[in-house]
Amino acid sequence: MTTTPTTAPIAPATAAVIAEACRILGAGRLVAIPTETVYGLAADATNDHAVARIFEAKGRPHFNPLIVHYASTDSVRRDVEWDDAAARLAGRFWPGPLTFVLRRRADCRIALLASAGLDTLAVRVPDHAVARAVIESFGRPLAAPSANRSGEVSPTTAAHVWASMGRSVDLIIDGGPCRVGVESTVLDLSAAPPVILRPGGVPREAIEAIMGPVGEDDSGIDDRPRSPGRMLRHYATARPLRLEARDVRGDEALLAFGPEVPRGARSTLNLSPARDLVEAAANLFAMLRALDRPDHAAIAVMPIPDAGLGRAINDRLRRAAEP
Repeated sequence: MTTTPTTAPIAPATAAVIAEACRILGAGRLVAIPTETVYGLAADATNDHAVARIFEAKGRPHFNPLIVHYASTDSVRRDVEWDDAAARLAGRFWPGPLTFVLRRRADCRIALLASAGLDTLAVRVPDHAVARAVIESFGRPLAAPSANRSGEVSPTTAAHVWASMGRSVDLIIDGGPCRVGVESTVLDLSAAPPVILRPGGVPREAIEAIMGPVGEDDSGIDDRPRSPGRMLRHYATARPLRLEARDVRGDEALLAFGPEVPRGARSTLNLSPARDLVEAAANLFAMLRALDRPDHAAIAVMPIPDAGLGRAINDRLRRAAEP
């Protein structure tokens, strides 16, 4: 199943498949796993060669750090300098779509390549039973960026992973569609005051309700980013995106939002007819992929409210629309 497959190496999350995933990971190879945010391309985070395979498979710049996934808060604390702010936020949001950037401990187990050579580490505990079962069974943390070629639309189903990665991944564990559908929020707790480096599945307002005001760095690209998702062009479709669209041309696809939808598009998908940002986030990447077809000259995107999860949605759309 994991060597030169003739069909997509997609398998359901049975005990036998999880055991096979651990064997593959132990050999320094790659497994795609479901999380509540997007599917992750997982490798042994303690193995430099395994982490290097992630960069090779994704075509990812080596200066772009990875998020390391853990089964529990206690296991995270073995590798980073834990503090009161992290403890309070983890108690509220972990497991869940919130990543912390914290200082590496002197005895940190994680490959320096996963940190892109920085003295910090991006860490989280995913809220997905399959992801945590794989991590627990494997017994070591997993570096797991989104399971797609670098810069492309993130995958929210196992089929998306296969379409993007092909045989560069040894096994794809099918956990169904991702519940959240956009990547985790990244909060830099090594900064004073803390700064949101990437909006995502936990809104800024929810974080501030726990710890008070935080900054937000929306400057775009970094020379040495402390977080993934900081490249100016990212999550990109092959067809150009036209944002804030209030009308649509006949040769365009329309990514709609809300009950009032302009007519005349060649194809239309609605992120949420009820204007529910949670539903919209869950649908975002799958619908972008579905509309990214050669018979569409472009994809027009209706305005999305820039609050709560809307900030994460708009961040992904702006980066995808960069020429």
